[in-house]
Amino acid sequence: MSEIIGKNSIFADNKRIIIHSLTHNPHSPFATMPSILLALLIPLLGTVLGSAFVFVMRKEIPALLQKALLGFASGVMVAASVWSLLIPSIEMGSGKMAIVPAVIGLLLGFAFLLLIDYITPHIHASGSAEGPKSGLSKTAKLTLAVTIHNFPEGMAVGVAIAGATLSDFNIAGALALSIGIAIQNIPEGAIISMPLRAAGNSKWRSFLIGAASGIVEPIGGALVLLLASGITGMLPYMLSFAAGAMLYVVVEELIPDASQGKHSNIGTIGFAIGFALMMVLDVVLG
Repeated sequence: MSEIIGKNSIFADNKRIIIHSLTHNPHSPFATMPSILLALLIPLLGTVLGSAFVFVMRKEIPALLQKALLGFASGVMVAASVWSLLIPSIEMGSGKMAIVPAVIGLLLGFAFLLLIDYITPHIHASGSAEGPKSGLSKTAKLTLAVTIHNFPEGMAVGVAIAGATLSDFNIAGALALSIGIAIQNIPEGAIISMPLRAAGNSKWRSFLIGAASGIVEPIGGALVLLLASGITGMLPYMLSFAAGAMLYVVVEELIPDASQGKHSNIGTIGFAIGFALMMVLDVVLG
């Protein structure tokens, strides 16, 4: 009996040692788990905050403000794609061939979002409809449009976290990307919830649908994080894939909506401010 008790005591001591090493070792994923969860959830908080604008604003966003917000979101996403995704993807390689994963992933990201855009019935914030004909309501189509936007953003955060965890768990760069996306999600949340309200939905319904559209970001980010962490060699491709998907949203939807009609310069100014802000965040926090 004393021998069994001794073995159990040794086992308990070893267990405590293992747990301590997992939670105090800076190279352990458990040591950065709060930071990882924070990075995954910050973009969702931006969407929730933006959707809450429906409680304090009129039923429609002024055209000038909408153009400025769309331009701002475009600038943030372009800067995030370049500084936080494409450049790290290239830096993971060596020599002239380092550009190959970045190019392949970028083009695949564009192709993936092009396919999703083609097969999914949705309506842009400007009111233009795309995708196959469907009996879905306008509210459902608006929600699908936001989901198409948010999924690549969640992917970007997830793969950035994976890249950070493979570099001695320096999570600051991934947090910078997450904060940048959250900032551009604020106007995006408002741009979605306000048209829902204008379409006849109640303020609370418009807010909840707008906020719920952001749930796909932490979910997509977590899934991509798990996949990227399990396949280390695919990380450069996944970084550039996320960049391509985000750039597709900018080129296909955000910039055209920001530049159509009068006062297109407002969207251009918003783009410049958004790009500069994200560049600063990446350099200062990264």
